Amino acid sequence: MYAPLETARLTLRPVAESDADSLFALDNDPAVMRFINGGLPADRDTVRTRTLPRLRHVCPALGAPGYWAAEETATGTFLGWFELRPLDEHSPAVVELGYRLNRAAWGRGYATEGARALVRLGFTRLGVERVTANTMAVNTRSRRVMEKAGLSFLRSFHGHWPEAIAGSEQGEVEYELLRHDWDRTG
Repeated sequence: MYAPLETARLTLRPVAESDADSLFALDNDPAVMRFINGGLPADRDTVRTRTLPRLRHVCPALGAPGYWAAEETATGTFLGWFELRPLDEHSPAVVELGYRLNRAAWGRGYATEGARALVRLGFTRLGVERVTANTMAVNTRSRRVMEKAGLSFLRSFHGHWPEAIAGSEQGEVEYELLRHDWDRTG
């Protein structure tokens, strides 16, 4: 088991089986899922059989979880999850940063705080050379978190959406932060 990470207000810990109901509530909120699947409702069985195992996976390249449950340290309230997962399962060089927080956590700086903590972990202890993050171009809140976490805009692109959702026609964006740039500012 990997030790939890502590920030000023957050505890980031490995996702547990006991998080299933909280994950279902998170994925069942149309506002939370707006830029993921257009706000479609979640299926409890899918969360238990697909989402939970994916979030509990320990990445061999990192020797650490790829996903971290986020709790408010003062209250123990489940806020959502963060991702710092290698793009290649066998190499820690390039990782994807992501986050999904419940609405009550929005606008309070938790996403930036958690993202910065994982970026720091990646560059100082996990052998990461590049952090990348993607979102829909219209997802201005997520883009702002990426910027506040130290990532810079890299490119716009159009990915394949099995079913288009509002805003997908404007494409997606990729942000990145390289270790040598973080070393200068981090």
